[in-house]
Amino acid sequence: MSGFGRCSLAVIIPIISAMGIQCVPVPTAVLSTHTGGFDDFVFRDMTDFISPCCKHYKYLGIKFDTIYSGFLASDEQVDSCLEFFEAFPDARRVVDPVMGEDGECYKTYTPELVERMKELVRKADVITPNVTEAALLLDEPYRRELPESVAHGWLERLCRMSRSAVITGVIDTGEYVNLCLDGITGAYTRIVWKPLPVSYPGTGDMFASVMTGRMMLGDTFEQAARTATEFVRSAVKATMDNGQPSRNGVEFERVLGLLQK
Repeated sequence: MSGFGRCSLAVIIPIISAMGIQCVPVPTAVLSTHTGGFDDFVFRDMTDFISPCCKHYKYLGIKFDTIYSGFLASDEQVDSCLEFFEAFPDARRVVDPVMGEDGECYKTYTPELVERMKELVRKADVITPNVTEAALLLDEPYRRELPESVAHGWLERLCRMSRSAVITGVIDTGEYVNLCLDGITGAYTRIVWKPLPVSYPGTGDMFASVMTGRMMLGDTFEQAARTATEFVRSAVKATMDNGQPSRNGVEFERVLGLLQK
């Protein structure tokens, strides 16, 4: 959880809650700010907290509809996620393989963690990588522009690792698209969205959170991905129109009401 900058759990909790779903956060790390655009941020690893938390929930007899993992602070935390998956086998497993963007890994990521993330993805029902993360999972070189024919092949390979996948932020011949492959129905969806001349942290967290919540409410894989795409763009535009600095994150609070309709 990042204190300032609107990303990770600081985004996930209110978005899931706005859809009328109880969010039970298990922080993997606590940071004073997110890692993009800030120096000397304070970082606390929460690995020792996760397994006892899982055991406590199991002891209490709590049932979860979905287990959704995002930022991981160390490769050991993959074991913690797998423990949650095994403890609650009836829950849908959503993995947002948060590792990097624009061809670069985040500052806290190591080669070991990237390899362990592949292991976690293989246990997932749904994964939501961006192009950088998809390339890392597939051991492919990053490509800023990714022809749809290539991206579709990547999706098929990702769905052999998990069940269903979305690759976000694909640029194909000047169009910006999110590409989805439902591994259950075989449905392939191409969602075109109009880019805005800004970039903010936390948009991946927003997308995965909205998509997870909408699937929990009964939307199809495609419907959930479309709603998530529309919400993220609406939030980014509202933030851009308000002139906020990029590192402050997306002012998603301005459009949370869209999720309650």
